[in-house]
Amino acid sequence: MSLTHETADEDNPYLRNPPTDFAPLEDLSEDEAREQIALLREAIREHDRRYYVENDPIVADRAYDALFTRLQALEDEFDLSHPDSPTRSVGGEPIEGFDTVEHVAPMLSIDNSGDAADVREFDDRVRREVGEVDYVCEPKFDGVSMEFVYEDGRLERAVTRGDGREGDDVTRNARTIGSVPQRLHGDYPDFLAVRGEVYMPKDAFQAHNRERIERGEDPFANPRNATAGTIRQLDPSVVAERPLEVFFFDVLEATDLEDSHRDELERFPDWGLRVNDRVEVVKDIDEAIDYRDRMLEVRDDLNYEIDGVVIKVDDRDAREELGRTARHDRYAYAYKFPARAEVTPIADIAVQVGRTGRVTPVALLEPVDVGGVTVSRASLHNPEEIEAKNVNVGDTVRVQRAGDVIPYVAEVVEKSSEGHYELPDHCPVCDSAIERDGPIAFCTGGLACDAQLRRSIQYYASDDGLDLEGLGEKSVRQLVDAGLLESVADLYELEREDLTDLEGWGETSTENLVEEIEASREPPLPDFLSALGIPHVGPTTARELAREFGTFEAVREAAVTDPEHLETVDDVGETVAAQIHEFFTSEANAEAVDAILEHVSPQETDVETGDELEGLTFVFTGSLEGMTRGEAQETVEAHGANATSSVSGNTDYLVVGENPGQTKRDDAEANDVPIVDADEFRELLAERGVDPARE
Repeated sequence: MSLTHETADEDNPYLRNPPTDFAPLEDLSEDEAREQIALLREAIREHDRRYYVENDPIVADRAYDALFTRLQALEDEFDLSHPDSPTRSVGGEPIEGFDTVEHVAPMLSIDNSGDAADVREFDDRVRREVGEVDYVCEPKFDGVSMEFVYEDGRLERAVTRGDGREGDDVTRNARTIGSVPQRLHGDYPDFLAVRGEVYMPKDAFQAHNRERIERGEDPFANPRNATAGTIRQLDPSVVAERPLEVFFFDVLEATDLEDSHRDELERFPDWGLRVNDRVEVVKDIDEAIDYRDRMLEVRDDLNYEIDGVVIKVDDRDAREELGRTARHDRYAYAYKFPARAEVTPIADIAVQVGRTGRVTPVALLEPVDVGGVTVSRASLHNPEEIEAKNVNVGDTVRVQRAGDVIPYVAEVVEKSSEGHYELPDHCPVCDSAIERDGPIAFCTGGLACDAQLRRSIQYYASDDGLDLEGLGEKSVRQLVDAGLLESVADLYELEREDLTDLEGWGETSTENLVEEIEASREPPLPDFLSALGIPHVGPTTARELAREFGTFEAVREAAVTDPEHLETVDDVGETVAAQIHEFFTSEANAEAVDAILEHVSPQETDVETGDELEGLTFVFTGSLEGMTRGEAQETVEAHGANATSSVSGNTDYLVVGENPGQTKRDDAEANDVPIVDADEFRELLAERGVDPARE
């Protein structure tokens, strides 16, 4: 099996939540080994692509290391190595938007382990081949490795590591980083290619994430992702606004090479190249191991992320004699730290404003491994929860994941602050007052709050709303920032030239969005009700309201004057009815809804009900040609079936449209639920006497 497409087969067991408890090699036949090798190669290539190109890894580092180590062991044991194997090359490939440039010298990776015995084995091999050596020890930075080329003292180009042989030319972006000198100082070589690590300081990372959360944007998972995502920005002005730094740590090529690595590093500051102040030269491997242990102790005190230390042979002639493999230099070894597990300090607390105005405090954490996933933020739920747990910035906490999905702070392990965190009195986004309703806090700014505005527009266009393709988080943010959207109703005022004047919008994408918006002017009533973002009114509750009242005017009238009537509707109890009443009686919301209704005419719901599908339960995923997901759900429910949002053993059919979610497919296979496409769904309806075209 080979990775011939952009993404790997989602059925590959080593892609998501991979098992790392492997059977002993001696228990495998050669055919079984070949099968496992094929799956591992495919998965590792995909993990490499997501890490180096997408900057969106789906497994923790330790899980990836386990898969890679297993592949190496299988290839060695069964003599099944191959030139195209991930074990023979560094992962990564150039991305669109930058020129591809060949490196002056290969930028290989570093062999690594978290086991001291493996480090001593490295030392034994070095001493066998070249005799006694000194080692240079330095932190193993968790950033983005790059090549910087200087000719006659001037920065000519900066290139990402890419696949180790060639990478992306990001020179324009690198020039915006303050610690990258545009011109060298002192007595520098005529030609110099150096390797550096670009990173985002931890305090700057937390501040940047705080700003993203308060703007209603998703934060970066860790400083490395923030750095990688920044350095590959097509707009250098964006890079200039973000706090990147660099440490220079190796010479790749130069007209005059020093005799030792320590001599090179001593010259770097004279040339204006920034080096790390934690670098040490040691006499033997015991001192190198002691260095690693000391760095582990101070790891949390550093203002940059490290995940181990690098031990390098100091003498350059010895380095050349040791040589290299296809993947790594043989003169260096990384002694990695154990993954942080569940317990971590709170670096900051941000306030996130949801589309309904609910204010949620979010703990910004030193990245920590929780169940194989790197976590850098966790919910603190609400002010009462914070007070009960006595949580504040600086405290060391235990992080867990609710249902293995949402991270939250479970308890304070070590109290380092005084008292508990208290919410601000005013919204950090719009400066409106924050009010309390029992344990819940709300921003009173309504749709005048940018965070709520962006999320409201995004939700209006989402699958649970009117399903406007091409209007996701990024495009909504761009349109709001450009001043084109100040309300949901402004969607219907957009002109083609408004969009084509923006970066990234071509004629095709513009035309597609305009057509989607035009097609949404007469939406089904359930879709429209759900799209408004009324608290607790999702697609299912919206369908029940539409079925009970028939028209939008009737729903609104009941919400304002007769909320008790709402309580009689399935899925609507006293609490939900109160939320609907509050939404429609809000002056700001009333104005926003009236503005939308100047452009939109929700259809009446007048569906003849039947029992042709009685007893069946459907789940839908993806977009269905010819009808919205809401219309499909309304159709089956009108004929006696149930439409639910998640697959279980009680589900009869999973209907899969275009761009379906993988989780529902996995759940269907696990529960032996039949999976049908849109055409098969229509055939099934026709067999039972239901014609969706007439609904």
